[in-house]
Amino acid sequence: MKKFFALIMVLVLSMSVLAGCGKKVKLTILDTAYTTEDYAIAIGKENTDLYDKVNGALQELINDGTVQKIVDKYISGVDHGMTFQTNVAANAEVLIMATNAEFPPYEYYGENDQIIGIDAETAAAIADKLGMKLQIDDMDFDSIIPAVQSGKASMGMAGLTVTDERKEMVNFTVSYATGVQVIIVPEGSKIKSADDLFAEGANYNIGVQEATTGDLYATWDLEDAGLATVHRYNKGADAVQALVTGKLDCVIIDNEPAKAFVAQNNK
Repeated sequence: MKKFFALIMVLVLSMSVLAGCGKKVKLTILDTAYTTEDYAIAIGKENTDLYDKVNGALQELINDGTVQKIVDKYISGVDHGMTFQTNVAANAEVLIMATNAEFPPYEYYGENDQIIGIDAETAAAIADKLGMKLQIDDMDFDSIIPAVQSGKASMGMAGLTVTDERKEMVNFTVSYATGVQVIIVPEGSKIKSADDLFAEGANYNIGVQEATTGDLYATWDLEDAGLATVHRYNKGADAVQALVTGKLDCVIIDNEPAKAFVAQNNK
């Protein structure tokens, strides 16, 4: 009888463990932002003529409301009815945009493996203004600025935050969007606000997309201060997946991709 009872208990515990393992981990975005930064287009310091043209075209598109309409399309779902790059001359000069298409809604793959998003469409509008043909090259995020510096790409556009460090390497246009870095945690996390990451004795495992603003600030503010270990991933989605599987305590990333990742996970 005792053996039978013990066997039943083992089966019950095993089923409980399996049930627990299969439980869906829900994610949430903390109400307090980690930091707020401006996004702009990066252009090589030697390429002053292109800088003047791109910056001027971008400013015109901001002033006439085109950029805001593009943002509204991808943030609020309000279709603007505009089309870009439909009448490009066959011999038009090519404007090469370096990006990392893992950052919705700024740049990501849509239907037919086409890169779409706020940055892609804004770049297309700029190319139209300049009478150029847009070419988008997808690469690792930390390869974008080197590509711009070397001339492999005309410009970098990938939710790039303007920082003093980056300004030493490239020139930035006027800002066309504001990026808010937020913190994603599992529901029920003991991390309730950004302040908890800075608490005395804190030692969190934080996920970021490598070389992004989240990576830079988490490294400067937390890892260098001995308050966290920063785990860097090529894709933001990979960091979020690591959070879901319990390898991380939180993920620091831009608010708009964060909303997309959390919505996808919590379906």
